[in-house]
Amino acid sequence: MIQGKSARLLLVDDDPSLLKLLGMRLTSEGFQVTTAASGPEALRQLAKEKVELVISDLRMDEMDGLALFSEIQKLHPGMPVIILTAHGSIPEAVSATQQGVFSFLTKPVDRDALYKAIDEALAHSAPASDDTWRDSIVTRSPLMLKLLEQARMVAQSDVSVLINGQSGTGKEVLAQAIHAASPRAGKAFIAINCGALPEQLLESELFGHAKGAFTGAVSAREGLFQAAEGGTLFLDEIGDMPQALQVKLLRVLQERKVRPLGSNRDLDINVRIISATHRDLPKAMEKKEFREDLFYRLNVVNLRIPALHERAEDIPLLANHLLRQSADRHKPQVRSFSTDAMKRLMAASWPGNVRQLVNVIEQCVALTSSPVIGDALVEQALEGENTALPTFVEARNQFELNYLRKLLQMTKGNVTNAARLAGRNRTEFYKLLSRHELDAADFKE
Repeated sequence: MIQGKSARLLLVDDDPSLLKLLGMRLTSEGFQVTTAASGPEALRQLAKEKVELVISDLRMDEMDGLALFSEIQKLHPGMPVIILTAHGSIPEAVSATQQGVFSFLTKPVDRDALYKAIDEALAHSAPASDDTWRDSIVTRSPLMLKLLEQARMVAQSDVSVLINGQSGTGKEVLAQAIHAASPRAGKAFIAINCGALPEQLLESELFGHAKGAFTGAVSAREGLFQAAEGGTLFLDEIGDMPQALQVKLLRVLQERKVRPLGSNRDLDINVRIISATHRDLPKAMEKKEFREDLFYRLNVVNLRIPALHERAEDIPLLANHLLRQSADRHKPQVRSFSTDAMKRLMAASWPGNVRQLVNVIEQCVALTSSPVIGDALVEQALEGENTALPTFVEARNQFELNYLRKLLQMTKGNVTNAARLAGRNRTEFYKLLSRHELDAADFKE
């Protein structure tokens, strides 16, 4: 053996004597060995402890080796599996390796051949040293893997990146991964939601303020551009930034200088900008709601995160990963999902994407009294999610829409009167109507 002698292996065989013999042999070589007498038992072991390689018999009564391999690939993609059989045939071996089995060996297994296969499998599964930047992103989806490769490449430069994706898809997680893979990784990563703060407060947060700049500014305060010096500033929901601030942000990006509120002095900045939005910014530009020049400054590279339903193959992987995280924090005895529970998770539409999945898993772990989460509990959690509170931005947008409709109904479509009641000038009011795709003419009698 060349490497990996401290690796943890899982041996699976329904013949107790063979299982014990192989386990003793590998333990004597320095491996940490766990055993399972059936496929289902092996899956339970994998759910509760970290294993680097599975070695399984092919012919087993309850679940054969290939069926076990198929389940492992769903729940632990990338896990190498070696299949052993006393009834090997060339077509069977070819079929197994085509399905992704790492190695297919015939019993009685030659000692050197087995050790060589183990050595190669462990070398194949060892994480690359430069992959740690994306440790927080759990995926085997081809769409996501392509996105991560693009993110890794763009991380090496300092260009601005705009991330598009529905709410809950993990835009900030991707931004953090880009920062972690970049030369700026040792500096700060700072995030702010541009749609969650009133305009003046957002301006103060971004650019800082001098003492006495406004009522309550009893001391000077540095802004996030200064706090992120040398690192990355993540502007989440950039599409909801007020237009007056869009102008100021554009100036900062053009000049690489920031002027705090109430100050007459510009400060040099060295910050990488990553922004994100769930909105269609080209459409917002057509409606004059988002500045075209700012868009092109931010959108040097565009990355789109797929919705969870577009990467359904990730649902079992994510669900089990989140289950382990939640169980470790709250209920270590919770180990896995039942087969029907996983089917229910796979069948859900996930309009709230990964954020919704996180909430469902947290609810299931909190409410279960069993080590295995059943489908009834998953169904209950999903129904609860259907009545969950919206995000702040979603709630604000819905309020604005309902408020504008009510104003137009009260004034029978008279924009001047509606704007006056809202305390806005006609130009601002028309922009609000445009944002929510409302036509005053539809309310005239």
